[in-house]
Amino acid sequence: MNQTSMTLSLAGLGFMLTVIWGTPLLKILRHYNIGKAIRVDGPQRHFTKMGTPTMGGILILMPVLLITVLFNATSLFGFNVLGRSVLLPMAVMVGFALIGAIDDWQGVRGDRRGIGMSARIKFLAQLVLSLIVAFVLQYFLDVPHLFIPGIKGEISLGYFYVPIAMIWIVGFSNAVNLTDGLDGLAGLITATAFVCFGGIALLQKQIFLSRFCFALVGAIFGFLWFNVHPAELFMGDTGSLSLGATLAVVALMTGQWILLPIIAIIPVSITLSVIIQTTYFKYTRWRYGEGRRIFKMAPLQHHFELSGWSETQVVQRFWLISLLVALVGVALSLV
Repeated sequence: MNQTSMTLSLAGLGFMLTVIWGTPLLKILRHYNIGKAIRVDGPQRHFTKMGTPTMGGILILMPVLLITVLFNATSLFGFNVLGRSVLLPMAVMVGFALIGAIDDWQGVRGDRRGIGMSARIKFLAQLVLSLIVAFVLQYFLDVPHLFIPGIKGEISLGYFYVPIAMIWIVGFSNAVNLTDGLDGLAGLITATAFVCFGGIALLQKQIFLSRFCFALVGAIFGFLWFNVHPAELFMGDTGSLSLGATLAVVALMTGQWILLPIIAIIPVSITLSVIIQTTYFKYTRWRYGEGRRIFKMAPLQHHFELSGWSETQVVQRFWLISLLVALVGVALSLV
């Protein structure tokens, strides 16, 4: 079996495992009343989603973890399907999923119901974990620091690599978290991005990393089986934080992380909309005594909802944009 066939086979396996255990997970989440709390100031149509099971990131995590463990175990018998290079992105996925799971649990069943984990503690946990990951990338895996389209060879960043990697990991973890909120949106966007970087890794002969990406894509598609409109399950911070951080780590491992803001332009745009909205509101409140807004609502996807787009239209149009810029990103990686 050639490399491409094995890679695509892992995507299919990830999809099947996710779909198979999705229904039992839904029953467990419903049994324990782990349902989503909806923002009161959000679009009115979202009130019907109140109580929909959340923490669905577990549905993505478990099949990928199972595939990674089992296929690494096959190396004991001489079969190299997945190598040790996938252990770091897998560990990142588990670590950030744990942070997200604590946040989801506290927001649904804990003492901070409807609020979740303290933003300060959550951010600190992300920083500490990203610092550890950045050191591993720099000093243990010795990944390429940076490739820039049109410039031959690797560009060394020296000691600047660690803080840049931290910013990328924490930044994209929260960017995907902000992207979540509409049925299927975060899943479609991240799946597209992982396909791109899986392809880039395959072109770089990082076979094991590419296989990990496509196994994850299969699991995300399996999750989307339950998350497309009208969603039966939300990924919650358990899924969004972990997918965003893992995507950043995969991009860093390829050295093509400079292309991530292009390939993941939707999460970047959504994050910028929140920053712009918050900054402008605070400035106008200080300047005029009354906070004003540029968007009808932030994050950006809700602005378009309030502008008359249906939820399905927002998701489909954002995904179309994502597909187009993803093609541009992969093309640039070949320059």
